Amino acid sequence: MTMFTRTAARLLCGAIGFVVVGVPVTATAQSLVAKDAEPGSPATVTDPADPATTPAGQDDTIVVTGATTRSVTQVSGVDMQKILPGVSPLKALQTLPGVTFLTADPWGNNEQNISLFVHGFNAQQLGYTLDGLPLGDQNYGNYNGLSPQRAIISENVSRVTLASGAGDLGTASTSNLGGTIDTFSSDPRKDMGVQVDQTLGSHSTSRLFARIDSGDLGNGNAFYISGSRQKAKAWDFNGIQGGYQANAKFVHDDSNGKLTLYGAFSDKTEPNEDATVVTTATQGTAPYVRPFVYPNFNAMLTYLNSGAYKADGSNYRNYYGVAARTDYLGYVKYDWNVSDKVTFSNQAYYHHNDGVGVIGGPIDVAGLPKLFSFYYPGQNLTQVFGGSGLATRTTEYRIDRGGLVSTVALDLGAHHVEFGAWYEHQSSSAYRRWYPFPVNDPSTPYQRPREELTPLITQYHSEVRVDEYQAHIQDSWKILPTLTIQGGVKSTFQNASQRVPTQPIPGSFTGSVALPVGKIDTHKYFLPQLGALWDATDNEQVFVNVQKNIRQFQTSAAAGLSPFALGSQAAFDLFKQDVEPETSWTYEAGLRSHHALNLGPLTSFDGQISVYHVDFSNRLLGISPNPVVTAVVSGAAILQNVGAVKTDGFDIAGTFRFGSHFSFYDALSYNNSRYEENYISGTSTVATAGKKVPGSPDWLNKFTASANYDIFDAQLVGDYIGKRFATYTNDLSVPAYFTLSGRIAAHVPLSEGQVAKTATVSLNVTNITNKRAASTLSIGAASGTFNQFPVAPRQVFGTISVGF
Repeated sequence: MTMFTRTAARLLCGAIGFVVVGVPVTATAQSLVAKDAEPGSPATVTDPADPATTPAGQDDTIVVTGATTRSVTQVSGVDMQKILPGVSPLKALQTLPGVTFLTADPWGNNEQNISLFVHGFNAQQLGYTLDGLPLGDQNYGNYNGLSPQRAIISENVSRVTLASGAGDLGTASTSNLGGTIDTFSSDPRKDMGVQVDQTLGSHSTSRLFARIDSGDLGNGNAFYISGSRQKAKAWDFNGIQGGYQANAKFVHDDSNGKLTLYGAFSDKTEPNEDATVVTTATQGTAPYVRPFVYPNFNAMLTYLNSGAYKADGSNYRNYYGVAARTDYLGYVKYDWNVSDKVTFSNQAYYHHNDGVGVIGGPIDVAGLPKLFSFYYPGQNLTQVFGGSGLATRTTEYRIDRGGLVSTVALDLGAHHVEFGAWYEHQSSSAYRRWYPFPVNDPSTPYQRPREELTPLITQYHSEVRVDEYQAHIQDSWKILPTLTIQGGVKSTFQNASQRVPTQPIPGSFTGSVALPVGKIDTHKYFLPQLGALWDATDNEQVFVNVQKNIRQFQTSAAAGLSPFALGSQAAFDLFKQDVEPETSWTYEAGLRSHHALNLGPLTSFDGQISVYHVDFSNRLLGISPNPVVTAVVSGAAILQNVGAVKTDGFDIAGTFRFGSHFSFYDALSYNNSRYEENYISGTSTVATAGKKVPGSPDWLNKFTASANYDIFDAQLVGDYIGKRFATYTNDLSVPAYFTLSGRIAAHVPLSEGQVAKTATVSLNVTNITNKRAASTLSIGAASGTFNQFPVAPRQVFGTISVGF
């Protein structure tokens, strides 16, 4: 760590401590009960994503609790940037109750090692949207969407909202089994202006963001265009995380309605992180990191012929690994005010993705010699692949999808009735290819091999087509001025088919005979929801909600919990006959409170307590034929229903404000998710009944201390993650740990007449205590082994933000 980094970290910690304990301070972080929000919809709040116009010394909301029959919390765009400029919307959620978000990079950008749990449900069991547009299930190597951080530049986010128990009926998602995450883009600003942010920091980080707002052009017209470029060295090897993004938005808003046009471009190349394989025998001795050797090719050749390579076993080092993704996304939306009682909203969208995941690594590991023997029997594999002892493996993706989301809302006095429908057509393809790795012309992670070389092996080529249909109807009935009942029902239909122009050689794809072809349709007509909201007093609200949800089958090719990844046509036909989609019944109840106080320095309190129970049925499990899951050889697993999961838990969150300069937010969460049955793997019974869901901790606690004085503001964020089991049988676990991050900023005073209108200088430090611990866990087998990723070390970032 450099002297600059050590000094900056000490200054930040000292400054935060001084502001918190040494100065009379008042509110910064806020939490509010939005009683004007329509039941069943996100809280109605003003657009907070305008840091250029936020007055010095003021904060927007850290947590907003919507006035709904469900538990809904929110992080504003302003507070996202305080966590770290450029942070992903999903990582920003880690400050909310009940959320476990982990990744090996400080921004939360690298999708390969993201882990997200909400009330025991993992990332692929949640729903995701941007301005109502579906983003898919966030599976790595996605087939039906893209991540929020690729769909929008971080600085353009207005807010990100979490429904932690059950999402809105109208959410356009096939995976929202355990709740929804909705990201919203900011609208153009009312005043013409330019914003430029430059971030520099640890590991040669450089992030530039620029945005031009037209201001009001008259007749309700306004737009903005923006772009960002980020480049940062990986903290444990010489890979470069780089990328360009651009967003544009146009709004026409008048008495007839609101027209919105939005477009996004993203081109990202991110080096992946190799996970460490941990077994019962090596839990105390396994390496903390498995860094790539790139760009030292000679060192890689030496390593392959060394005793260290053999000694490393499953934790051998690859030369490089990278994920490259290019996305084009756009929508047009019109919210039509048909009358003072009727609104009609229509949103049409389109998304194209071109992506590739690449690994450059040894040819004699993880079962590869057997795989290659099917294609080059009896041949010298080192010569076949170019003499280096390495090969380049790619998974090449294409996604084209488009759809329409429509909603009609009727205001009928005591009744607010909503009808909605969503349709999407998806077309995706996936190739698994192996390319040579010439000893005299080694490749790099920044070139796509398919553009440079002819593949030696095309292991498979799959084409998948999917049609999604969804409809819902709901009624919010205000029985009394203080009591609202909400009820509704959703129907969802998925028609999917796969063809495989290039089949793997039988036995070469982890024992599979062939990837299946054909159709699989799943139709669920009746998914009900019923809830109530009671204004018990002027300061307290009580809510209850019960809802049934479903997760449609994944439709990825040759990977994931997808029937199209099964290893034979017979297994696919049996799956269609016997296997049911995952379903859940979620029960929630809670109390929201808002009080102005006069208790010495304590001037107000906002909070929410919620309890929940989930009956999760038809859990799907892919039973791998490999005892250890690796990133090199993926296999067609046996896919089956393995019983139910019962979940009980609570969240308690509150914000204490001490005058106008200091506030303290804390969220305590408990979750007990446990399997109800054992399951059969081959001829063996795996004893999972009564075991905890691995990867999801029982206890979480988060806090944010925020302060401001004159031109300065600061915050300190703490995150406690409890013990997590790492196998289905709970025989291995990783210990609890606690991390801190912080920020201090100064709003530079500017006089009238200067070119710049606003200027802010800020310093962020992540993982202040330089904690070493297990981040994301990959549950690789029933017992005895798992994979873990590391926690990123302390890093320091400085940002200058100027508004013109």
